[in-house]
Amino acid sequence: MKTFFLSFWILMVAVSCQAQPSMPDKTDTIPKTLSLRVGAEELFSKEYAKYDGSRYAVVGNQSSLVGEVHLVDTLLSCGVNIVKIFCPEHGFRGKAEAGARVGDENDAKTGLPIVSLYGKNKKPTPEQMKDIDAVIFDLQDVGCRFYTYISTLHYVMEACAENSIPLVVLDRPNPNCHYVDGPVLDKKYQSFIGMHPVPIVYGLTIGEYATMINGERWLKDSLQCDLIVVPMQNYRRDSSYVLPVAPSPNLQTPQSILLYPSLCLFEGTNISVGRGTETPFEVIGNPNYRTTYMESENGEEPGKHTSFTPTPIKGVSENPPFKGQFCRGLDLSKVQVPAKFDLTYLLWMYNHTPKDSFFKQTNSFEKLAGTDQLRKQIKAGMSEEEIRASWEPALSKYKEIRKKYLLYPDVKN
Repeated sequence: MKTFFLSFWILMVAVSCQAQPSMPDKTDTIPKTLSLRVGAEELFSKEYAKYDGSRYAVVGNQSSLVGEVHLVDTLLSCGVNIVKIFCPEHGFRGKAEAGARVGDENDAKTGLPIVSLYGKNKKPTPEQMKDIDAVIFDLQDVGCRFYTYISTLHYVMEACAENSIPLVVLDRPNPNCHYVDGPVLDKKYQSFIGMHPVPIVYGLTIGEYATMINGERWLKDSLQCDLIVVPMQNYRRDSSYVLPVAPSPNLQTPQSILLYPSLCLFEGTNISVGRGTETPFEVIGNPNYRTTYMESENGEEPGKHTSFTPTPIKGVSENPPFKGQFCRGLDLSKVQVPAKFDLTYLLWMYNHTPKDSFFKQTNSFEKLAGTDQLRKQIKAGMSEEEIRASWEPALSKYKEIRKKYLLYPDVKN
């Protein structure tokens, strides 16, 4: 390793890739009045050895901030030799909509080359890694298995392991870190939107998740990455955290981020989640939504009735589902979001729209759910309680594995 990384190990309170002892099951050891310091801020909080000219790549996007300044700009101002930027889905400045092609380019502000890790090139190639001595990873996760930043983390760790390059992960809060829930991924449905045998809501920060990837040997050929996690200071899982910038174009508010775990499965159905509106992931609807379906069996609506017409929004949703069509559905912008993966909305919409066209004629729903059972259970008319009970054995097993990798006090779930 270069001098900087030797100093890094000695001078900072960092966490190695090995499994850590589980933390006490309480959070009252950290006063709520203390200010949170994310990993990117901790990186600059102590006296470090002078940088020695080692060549660094940064995996980052618009969320990679040190205070109000981008991490790349901060590192450059400190004389760090940044030679390359890797960017995930949505691009380096976060302006690409979900699923949109993100190409290689140069950053307009710094002139640094940007290599996209979305599309055909999800994993850095040996050629892209050969002029790098170390990689710094700093992305804002939202704690859901199908949010692709953890898939990018996996492939970056794998590339670093294969090329004997250290990886530094700067930890950030997970706004959905206060619970663990949902079906655990069946490896038959492994994809870029679900790479690991974890539930939909896995209850780990991205730094903790990196230690789990390493500790469980989920990289190809059971490789382990030379990993350093820069932990946060004064972090509590039971405290709400408002992200300073949107982690991706369609998650614009705290409410949308809290609803995202329960609403994203609609992407595998013919229900709109509000892409092409001013409130994505806060409304759900369909042109054929009717309140008269099975009213007596479904109780009160889980949200207020609303209507919307999706329209193209540049850089956010340029070709949204049901573009230009009048949709009716539910406004969830004011609902109290429970600490669970909530099937209420999915079951409600299934019973209030035509069932024969509810699921898309692909396996996209299975990839999002991580299993083929959920579609079958919904079509069979099973209740939420019955469906949730079917997850329990695998979910309990995961929770035991998760305990090994906690870097911060846990909360009961």
